[in-house]
Amino acid sequence: MAEGIRIEWTSERSLRVQGVASTPSAVSALRGLPGVLDVAPAEAAMFVRVDPLAGVAIDQIGNALGSVGKQADIEPRTHEIPVCYEHPHALDLAEVAEHAGMSTSDVINLHASTEFTVKFLGFAPGFGYLGGLPDSLHVPRLASPRTRVEAGSVGIAGPYSGVYGLAGPGGWRIIGRTKTVMFGVERSEPALLRAGDVVRFRPVGLREFEA
Repeated sequence: MAEGIRIEWTSERSLRVQGVASTPSAVSALRGLPGVLDVAPAEAAMFVRVDPLAGVAIDQIGNALGSVGKQADIEPRTHEIPVCYEHPHALDLAEVAEHAGMSTSDVINLHASTEFTVKFLGFAPGFGYLGGLPDSLHVPRLASPRTRVEAGSVGIAGPYSGVYGLAGPGGWRIIGRTKTVMFGVERSEPALLRAGDVVRFRPVGLREFEA
């Protein structure tokens, strides 16, 4: 097993893996092991669900990850995503500005001038947790999540920003919306984003957004 990788059982059906980045290659290596049913990457760990009857061993997982660590990973891509930060798409922009003690224009400028990195995907199909959000824009989730958030809604919560790939419930603060399709089942790779990709947001006016 590669030095620095820590693997422990959290139950008879799951393992927690720490000490290795949740890169696409690492996730793919784990999903290819016999007895591994699913891998859920997070920022500081990966959680592996296994078949308890398959005899999955920690050494197997460690060796697979050690091999990945010696290989070049998939080259990260850069995405520029146009976002309309205007009413009616910026549902919580005013509250975010009030929380941050700045104007709505300053919130938009700060968000759009930040270069984000996709830390991991989760929560919903195509939803990337984007790291790099400035501290001043760290806000709590809504006390009561919405029962429906439209696809393409751009939100922030805690230290992350993100874009809803599909419509569904959600509690992030919505500050804008994009028409960029974040998740498409008709594509060979349904999720637009991969862990490690770079994301920048470009403000567009309501007229351009609705054209």
